[in-house]
Amino acid sequence: MTKKEQEPLYAAIIGDIKDSRKILDRKNVQEKFHSVLQKINEKYAEDIASEFLITLGDSFQGLLKNKKVIFNIIFEIELAMAPVSFRFGIGLGTISTEIQRDNSMEMDGSAYHRARKMIETVEENEKKYTQSETNTMILSGEGNQQTDQLLNTILSLATALKSKWSERQREIIYAYFIQEENQYKTAETLGIGQSSVNKALNIAKYYTYKTALLNASNFLSPNCKEGD
Repeated sequence: MTKKEQEPLYAAIIGDIKDSRKILDRKNVQEKFHSVLQKINEKYAEDIASEFLITLGDSFQGLLKNKKVIFNIIFEIELAMAPVSFRFGIGLGTISTEIQRDNSMEMDGSAYHRARKMIETVEENEKKYTQSETNTMILSGEGNQQTDQLLNTILSLATALKSKWSERQREIIYAYFIQEENQYKTAETLGIGQSSVNKALNIAKYYTYKTALLNASNFLSPNCKEGD
């Protein structure tokens, strides 16, 4: 086994807020976002190699050692910050510098390069009329084109599903997610009936969405290897 093959693979997530200049209360949004990222760092502490932090303006990044929580983290950020919209670029690869838990700004490697490429691709695709809709893309290197194509197709379909969610549906889904997917606890938290929670989840096609991302997460870890 070569030295390159022995290097551990990480997942870099780089994101930014869409149309941030159009947000009227940017100061409060940024303060809320900082708080959300702090909670992510605490909740997923064992999965994180370098903590999520706000970088330039309305951009942020983080580095994971456990690839199976990528989509959970993205999903949680989106729900917590709704109706603010995001772009996400995911890059799988190695890190060529020393891992710094609390300062990813001084780190570099193929994982970050690929994540940046993907977020740029998402932004470029938004300007094309014939491009499929997505706010999240992933790149894992040479030799994994078919895997990336499959995962990005799933992410595109997931974007299409969640784009139809109403503000109320998002609120119920977020509460459901926070309450460890217990409909009765969610109902109690929101002061509504369990049947109302169940109805909202089904109308939003939440379980279809969840299954798609769960399958993507399970498929991700064993198949993605560092390319040349």
